[in-house]
Amino acid sequence: MKIRPLSIEGTWEVTPQQHGDPRGLFMEWYRFDHLAEAVGHPLRLAQANLSISGRGVVRGIHFADVPPGQAKYITCVRGAVLDVVVDLRIGSPTFGRWEGVRLDDTERRAVYLAEGLGHGFCALTEDATLTYFCSTTYNPTGEHGVHPLDPELGIEWPVETPQLSARDAAAPSFAQARAAGLLPDYASCRSFVAGLGPTGMSYSDGI
Repeated sequence: MKIRPLSIEGTWEVTPQQHGDPRGLFMEWYRFDHLAEAVGHPLRLAQANLSISGRGVVRGIHFADVPPGQAKYITCVRGAVLDVVVDLRIGSPTFGRWEGVRLDDTERRAVYLAEGLGHGFCALTEDATLTYFCSTTYNPTGEHGVHPLDPELGIEWPVETPQLSARDAAAPSFAQARAAGLLPDYASCRSFVAGLGPTGMSYSDGI
């Protein structure tokens, strides 16, 4: 597989090598050792999620308090989505910037994002199905959101009329979340992630 960093620190795109023949295909869509080498520490697998969305559904932008935060490894096993990462870390050189990656069941790419980053996506097909590996279990008291249609973020969602959940439609704007002290601190996020390095966690924790 090929692992390349994206423009926002703490995010990577993973492209697997697919082996096909008349019977079908095979690939390694997750390798904890290769990912750990790229990001500097293994991903602790605490929870796995599956999300199914209709065309035009937008979910996000979601993030969790750091510590412990929630790193995610995301791939699309059916259909296609535009997967979006937003840098919500106050003090980051790319604070407020977003980047999108198409995830689909053809190239079968994945996206890894570190603790402190915001995540969302737009379903480009019916029954678009995502799987998530998460570094921590869901904690409703530490989970937050920023409105995905906030013009300050300026995310270019590829849909004319996005469908939002009631929760996402009621999420605060980017400015409101910052004023309320909800956004993570860049230095604190970097310090936390640095503590997850090889000396702080063994590779066996990533299996």
